[in-house]
Amino acid sequence: MTYKVDLNSDLGESFGAYKIGQDDQIIPLVSSANVACGFHAGDPLVIDTTIALAKSHGTGIGAHPGFPDLMGFGRRNLQTTVRETSAYITYQIGALGAFVTAHNAKLQHVKPHGALYNMACQDAPLAKAITEAVARYDDELILLCPGASELALAAKSSGLRVAKEVFADRSYEKDGSLVARSKEGAMITDEALAIDRLVQMITQRTVTTIDGAIIPIEADSICVHGDGPKALDFVRTIRQTFDTKGIQIASLSEIIA
Repeated sequence: MTYKVDLNSDLGESFGAYKIGQDDQIIPLVSSANVACGFHAGDPLVIDTTIALAKSHGTGIGAHPGFPDLMGFGRRNLQTTVRETSAYITYQIGALGAFVTAHNAKLQHVKPHGALYNMACQDAPLAKAITEAVARYDDELILLCPGASELALAAKSSGLRVAKEVFADRSYEKDGSLVARSKEGAMITDEALAIDRLVQMITQRTVTTIDGAIIPIEADSICVHGDGPKALDFVRTIRQTFDTKGIQIASLSEIIA
């Protein structure tokens, strides 16, 4: 049996003189690029370069909007109103969309970043503000988020298609949510274990939680964080392993009807 899954990475996160990640080498190996929009990382030149690279390699382009938090890399919880959140999302997608249009490319999806993503997975009003803003911009866009989340529910209510995302390097709680980074065991650093878990999630549709329970999970797309020191090697190993397991890397537009 052949399985299909999207492989996405958070990219375009360099800023000015500060270089983060190995975008030029990772982009050819993934099927979707989540491009920072300037609020938590990225700048106009980085966005322009990243979009050009993604288009040249046929990699799906997604907006990766976050809180306005360059100092905290978008990983600090900010309290924003519904109107503020909606405006932040519209502003960032619009900025990225301008570069996509300039390169005669197509925007495929949206994936919130960091704290905004984590908070919206459990906060229904925040999730609704995000998904309605995305739908108002373009209701043909795919929202990339965990299947067991308020974001997924809000996206469906807003008329958006949902791509259910799983993480290679994160542990899961029994309710299907990610283990908080502050908790011991939240990050999986053993590459072999991480890949075994990915194969389990794709072929068996289950994941083993941090407490050892086995719960159902749906995996349309796998996230590999592009800013990790071993990200490039990890992506290569994932692809090599998948080739031997009958797992095909495919674009979101191919997987999500």
